[in-house]
Amino acid sequence: MSCSVAVPSSPVFSLFNNNDNNNSNSSSSAEPLMLSLPPITTPSCSSTSPPSSPLLKKKRPAKLDIPVASLAFGIAVTPPSPPPRDAAVEVDGPGFSVYCKRGRRHHMEDRYSAAVDLHGQPKQAFFGIFDGHGGTKASEFAAHNLEKNVLDEVVRRDESDIKEAVKHGYLNTDSEFLKEGLHGGSCCVTALIRNGNLVVSNAGDCRAVISRGGVAEALTSDHKPSREDERDRIETQGGYVDVCRGVWRIQGSLAVSRGIGDRNLKQWVIAEPETKVLKIEPQHDLLILASDGLWEKVSNQEAVDIARLGNNRQQPLLACKKLVELSVSRGSVDDISVMIIKLQNYV
Repeated sequence: MSCSVAVPSSPVFSLFNNNDNNNSNSSSSAEPLMLSLPPITTPSCSSTSPPSSPLLKKKRPAKLDIPVASLAFGIAVTPPSPPPRDAAVEVDGPGFSVYCKRGRRHHMEDRYSAAVDLHGQPKQAFFGIFDGHGGTKASEFAAHNLEKNVLDEVVRRDESDIKEAVKHGYLNTDSEFLKEGLHGGSCCVTALIRNGNLVVSNAGDCRAVISRGGVAEALTSDHKPSREDERDRIETQGGYVDVCRGVWRIQGSLAVSRGIGDRNLKQWVIAEPETKVLKIEPQHDLLILASDGLWEKVSNQEAVDIARLGNNRQQPLLACKKLVELSVSRGSVDDISVMIIKLQNYV
């Protein structure tokens, strides 16, 4: 017999696109098995010829010829899982390089943004790494909107009020995301370069590390429930922090205490960033922005050492890859995004 199986084609997507993929399952109803039977031949008696024996001989019925009907079961085969988002993405841009590698999740939830020559000014740029959780909506939204919202606030305010401008840029982005009715959240770390100043901000556990003549210095502090001031803030607002399987979490759920989104925990997970401003000096050779997938396995100084080696050889993209692979070799299963920015381009 023959068996017809309908398998839907797999969806195709592009990485770092605003649109998420929707699986479409096709199914067909089963058709009944149809057996076509020819009429059964019965013995015939002649009315003119008498039987040759007092007993009638029973004739064997003709052999039944049962054709095998086509079995169009229409089996609803579960379509193959849609292909995961690209295992990695790499970009070698003007003055920066970025490499992102998907972990064990089906979709990469990390995103990045990079804008150079802002407003036609070669010494002005904006960079960001966004580590999504609970889906890609929040990280995508932040990657596409945070830069504009921050710059709008910077233009509106006096240059001396740059920290307040960045703060309101983050808060406005968070408010806009929540108004969209979307779910999920995202940690953020950004670097605004303007008028020779480096303005680094973070909300969550993405981190920025600068190299000062080869010496690593963290410019951000991770926002986690285990941080004493963060735990106090959460508990003051009526929330609780506890340890679940060795990880500090808010309400037994989220392991970060700041970020964009997270509407169900918004009372405790705030989007207000912490910001540091410093003048870019000749000894500041590079800046590393990365998601926690790197920092959980690689120290700040290790990251700077590898990044400087790549920078000296004019291979910063290769350095990004080496940092990611080092974290993976040490057991990281998270999405990992690493960006190296050449600060000497902005001195």
